[in-house]
Amino acid sequence: MDASLPAFAELPVFEGRSERHSWDVYGPGDNFGALNNLTPERLAKAATEVRGGERVSLQLPPELPDPPLYGRSPLSHHVMRTGRNSWDDRLDCFYPQRATQWDGFRHVRFREFGFYGGVTDDPPEMGDRLGIHHWAQHGIMGRGVLLDVAAYLERTGDGSDPFGERAITAAELCAVAHQQGVTVAPGDILCLRTGWVTRYKSASLAERAVLARDGGRPAFIGVSAAESSAALFWDWHVSAVAADNPAVESAPGDPAVGSLHRRVLVQLGIPLGELFDFDELALRCARDGRWTFFFVSTPLAIAGGVGSPANPVAIR
Repeated sequence: MDASLPAFAELPVFEGRSERHSWDVYGPGDNFGALNNLTPERLAKAATEVRGGERVSLQLPPELPDPPLYGRSPLSHHVMRTGRNSWDDRLDCFYPQRATQWDGFRHVRFREFGFYGGVTDDPPEMGDRLGIHHWAQHGIMGRGVLLDVAAYLERTGDGSDPFGERAITAAELCAVAHQQGVTVAPGDILCLRTGWVTRYKSASLAERAVLARDGGRPAFIGVSAAESSAALFWDWHVSAVAADNPAVESAPGDPAVGSLHRRVLVQLGIPLGELFDFDELALRCARDGRWTFFFVSTPLAIAGGVGSPANPVAIR
């Protein structure tokens, strides 16, 4: 834990409710949330994770998933000649949150309490507040820690299909870290491999079409939306959480349990990354018995953006 930050149990609660929030922790007008945990000192220390110089892309191709999930339109890429010896290209129906991406603070609000920090305006009226372009100023980089939950579930005999709802508990995340012999430290970018991307890569066209049918919300494995998950992420003082499934949390979820997006992204200001590809990285980490690396991600500086492609790379 970071002694300069309050424990989850010490955070204030919303008036008339039991949920806790960190809206006052990093000061008024904050646009970075837990990214404030990526201090220059921690960044410099994270750079020592680069040993052999291996670079592993953590990005799905921008045209995946195909068909798109959540009713989004397919990406259209046009290449055209602009002169005798020059070419240009154009993307149409480009959704910044379609493939490997970060959810920004304008993505979800908590009822009448508002977006992260208590901003109650709708995004078009927010001005400069909470746009993804703030994160692009410095990028999201530091020590990455991969927890291979999929491998853990295989070893423990859990045959859950990643295309079915399965909630990964906080206790299971701690068990994975213990089994891998890794300690999650303040400022870390926590990377979670659930096995969803692995399953998607091998899925038939018919299976992929079912996931996207009628703009529906498919079922899939992910982190439990229970308060214990949010408490764990906060008390680990991670700077961000990225997963290889479409929403970090499991889906469709239980309304009685709540929303992990609301608990973590909105209430605690911890950025969430979705649809990362950790398969190759997991193989290399298992080969070396080392689950940490230097993580680099550069969101697009979309002024007032709700989300952004992540463009992530692990360097080892």
